Amino acid sequence: MSQGLITFVVTAILIILAVVPYLRRLKKKEAKAKRKFQELKISGLSEAATVHPHIDVNHCIGCGGCVKACPEGDVLAIIEGKATLIHGAKCVGHGLCADACPVGAIQLLMAKPGRSADLPALDVHYQTNIEGVFIVGELGGIGLIKNAVTQGKSAVEHIITKPRELTAEFDLAIVGAGPAGLAAGLTAKANNLNYVILEQSDIGGSILHYPRAKIVMTSPVELPIWGKLKLTDAKKETLLEVWQAIIDKAALDIRTNEKVLDVQKSDTGFVVRTSSTELTAANVILALGRRGTPKKLGVPGEELSKVMYRLIDTSTYQGTHVLIVGGGDSAVEAAAGLALQKNNTVTLSYRREAFTRLKERNLRHVEELKTKNRVHVIFNSEVKEIRDRSAVLTTPAGEIEMPNDFVFIFAGGEMPFELLRKIGVRTQMQEIEPAIVS
Repeated sequence: MSQGLITFVVTAILIILAVVPYLRRLKKKEAKAKRKFQELKISGLSEAATVHPHIDVNHCIGCGGCVKACPEGDVLAIIEGKATLIHGAKCVGHGLCADACPVGAIQLLMAKPGRSADLPALDVHYQTNIEGVFIVGELGGIGLIKNAVTQGKSAVEHIITKPRELTAEFDLAIVGAGPAGLAAGLTAKANNLNYVILEQSDIGGSILHYPRAKIVMTSPVELPIWGKLKLTDAKKETLLEVWQAIIDKAALDIRTNEKVLDVQKSDTGFVVRTSSTELTAANVILALGRRGTPKKLGVPGEELSKVMYRLIDTSTYQGTHVLIVGGGDSAVEAAAGLALQKNNTVTLSYRREAFTRLKERNLRHVEELKTKNRVHVIFNSEVKEIRDRSAVLTTPAGEIEMPNDFVFIFAGGEMPFELLRKIGVRTQMQEIEPAIVS
């Protein structure tokens, strides 16, 4: 055998020894991603709720750069050589996947594939069709914390360029004390505006009922008065503590339990009517959550941070006692998703004696999970109290106190678009192609 042939054979063997294990790992990883995708389809979490990556499979080269770039972990995966959105509900619109794609095959879209989104029509300053009324944060279509903060600051920076000719009580009324509203308040105070922040519940806004145990901020943001805020991987309790420290340091004027019912134009700007009072403001910033006001149970302990009204990331909850409240599709899908995680004890409490309004698929699935003891369903039950480490239910057989780490409440809610219509804010159905987020 010639030296050249020997070299060729040795080289081929080395390549095979290197490539075969790699291909096996790749195949195993893809099989795992496929199983995960199927689980998420069953639990209804494969589809995106708002901002998400849309992959052009004709241009995707399957390099996996987008998968590695995503800080959420398992939103994307490579399946059959192409990037695939497998956990759409977990996506919060970081956009790092699009930046990492070397061929530009990813765009961020505002709605589910094949659908359109009913979004307020805003100008570059986040002002609506009504001069002096601004919308920032999740209601405008993007719920990422960094973007919400940036928008809140930007809207106020535009407001301070306007002449102060009106004689309203306040230069600015901010509706909502989430990240966008607090950033707007900090910017207003830093620029000596006479402002007020109105919050329908407690400080923290959407963060208070954030649907994940952990919150990720991909890059720091600069807040007026406070400085740089960087929380790369923090529990929501930590973020709430930081927000409270910011509020205390800046001495922000926040009025809680003031639900805004109407905003109407007046000679002095706007009359803002809340659940308990009226005030006038030259400008109004609406920093509301897109999903509106969740319906609450009104029971002791519902204010605890372990209580949430939406589920995104099922994999965050493992080895926990979880209580799901409700009997609709959202409640059952959440129960199914949580039951698939390791060592979870999942209880579903429903006030009726049977499920009456489920999709056939969900009804079959929850019955199967009941049979396998993966989900414990308690009919004719209601939550009496939520405690730090337990929850108390009332049932026909008496009260039950069970160990509990998290409570998810799916009792419906009031969407914010009725308020927008009342105010006169124009919304528009934005089709997929025009709804690309830069």
